[in-house]
Amino acid sequence: MARVSNFNAGPSALPLAALERAQSELLDLNGSGMSVLEHSHRGKVYEAVHNEAVSLVRELLAVPENYDVLFLQGGASQQFAVVPMNLLHSGKSADYIITGAWAKKAQGEAKNVGTIRVAATTEQDGKFPRMPRQEELQLDANAAYVHITSNETIGGTQWHTFPNVGNVPLIADMSSDIMWRPTDVSKFGLIYAGAQKNLGPSGVTLVVIRKDLVESARKDIPKIFQYRTQAAENSLYNTPSTFGIYLLRNVLAVMKGKGGLAAMEAQNRKKAGLIYNAIDSRPDLYRCPVEKDSRSTMNVVFNLTTPELEAEFVTGAQKAGMVGLKGHRSVGGIRASIYNACEMKWVENLIEFMAQFKK
Repeated sequence: MARVSNFNAGPSALPLAALERAQSELLDLNGSGMSVLEHSHRGKVYEAVHNEAVSLVRELLAVPENYDVLFLQGGASQQFAVVPMNLLHSGKSADYIITGAWAKKAQGEAKNVGTIRVAATTEQDGKFPRMPRQEELQLDANAAYVHITSNETIGGTQWHTFPNVGNVPLIADMSSDIMWRPTDVSKFGLIYAGAQKNLGPSGVTLVVIRKDLVESARKDIPKIFQYRTQAAENSLYNTPSTFGIYLLRNVLAVMKGKGGLAAMEAQNRKKAGLIYNAIDSRPDLYRCPVEKDSRSTMNVVFNLTTPELEAEFVTGAQKAGMVGLKGHRSVGGIRASIYNACEMKWVENLIEFMAQFKK
């Protein structure tokens, strides 16, 4: 079987070794005579997989002991509502830093729950060419929390240095760049991420939350949406996405075997550097709309001189075995999503095609 060069933004590429492990274990997990898809989430066989996944998250991210690791459902979009439902108490407001489409969606959902302030925005004529500078932030020292989106999948921008928010809990949607590099978890009150870009398949949402925020969270919301409910039950209060967590375990094991997040960072920076160089070296045809110090290492976006050429580029790339390069429907252009599982060979294929297309 010939695997394509997969640049999809999510669900995205998974490491081949993680898929092959799932293939070999699909009918019989650890000699149990059953697939992981058939196991009870309360049985010992699945419990071992679940706990290994939690342990790998803690190890790879160096999660401090005073944080809970949760595997939830509903994606990051559900967390847009669940975060303020839990952490935005009556009489308080929360600060949102608006850096792109996903930050705006998070803010929009939070407004349905409580009082929200926009602490900064980099929107210009409907686009977001960069991340804000520290001195541009208008932060409320009494805010319940400050929310950021660490990487904007659509616009191709990324926080390379996280903002200083003082003693206010910093909340980050890291759906599209979780584990691309080592991260100091202690700087955050809560991190959440849909798994379907860097961690595993769709259907699992990772939440890493400081225990004091779990304990002080609101109790006047449905029990199923309270972080304390899942924290108390090791994310097994109700039936989780068992196969999704199993496959996440496989992906994290591969990442650990390749040297952990330091190795991921080195590889990711190299991949992104190669593509950005290919764009910048041909400014008469390719142009990246993002300022250089805000460019994403996960989602490289660029334009050609006309929409017609962009369509031709996407069609030609597909014929050459590259998929997922069409930009998001809201902005157009080209987007190469080069998450952890994106292979260097795929990037080399893209760069070669870019040169041939220029000719």
